[in-house]
Amino acid sequence: MIQLGNFFFRYRNQFFPAIILALFILVPPSTEMWGSGTANLLKTAAAIAVVLAGLALRTVVVGYAYIKRGGLNKRVYAKDLVTEGMFGVCRNPLYVGNMLVYTGIFLLHGNPLVIAIGVGLFAFMYQCIVYAEEVFLEQNFGEAYRAYCRDVPRWALRLENFRHSIDGMSFNFKRVVAKDYSTVSAALLAILATEMYRFAIAENLEHQRSYLLVLAALMALVGMATALVSHFKKHGAFREPKTSL
Repeated sequence: MIQLGNFFFRYRNQFFPAIILALFILVPPSTEMWGSGTANLLKTAAAIAVVLAGLALRTVVVGYAYIKRGGLNKRVYAKDLVTEGMFGVCRNPLYVGNMLVYTGIFLLHGNPLVIAIGVGLFAFMYQCIVYAEEVFLEQNFGEAYRAYCRDVPRWALRLENFRHSIDGMSFNFKRVVAKDYSTVSAALLAILATEMYRFAIAENLEHQRSYLLVLAALMALVGMATALVSHFKKHGAFREPKTSL
């Protein structure tokens, strides 16, 4: 599983979207849930709430303490052992946030087979990646990392640790925008694209045309907002001042 984890870590930016795309193409989304419009609406609301919960968790994580998950040369890497902020609550809070986002997208799709395969597959891939990262962290940080593992769960959120773990820290919203805007954008576009897909294959397409236009307009809006943030980031609008020694 460790070798698989290194593989998934290296190619996750290509592999993860490809899996979602393949599942959604092979199995079209459900347009009805138990033949009830109310049930379908509740399912959609629950799915979006799960996605937003994942993004909110990532916001708290990045706002207090950010760690680079891109690795070095596409390999697992960490310069420091980060244990403060949300990393004092859970050892992998960003991955928990990601799993919530992916789970919400699969719920929005609505087909039970896609939900089961998608959530199961992504949980397995993240578990493999975490195993690979744990080997690296133990080799490089030794007893300090083992002590951290004894105090903080791998996946569960030990919320009673939160107050202590952010003691003396301040929330940095500018860093949240700079570091996580692309994730927020991708999640919102995935929600809108899935909704468009679901309604585009519905039998009464004529009645859904105005709703599809609204979704398309929202997608354009998200795209423009993303481009605007990217522009400001390139021109240093979110650059954090260097701390003096």
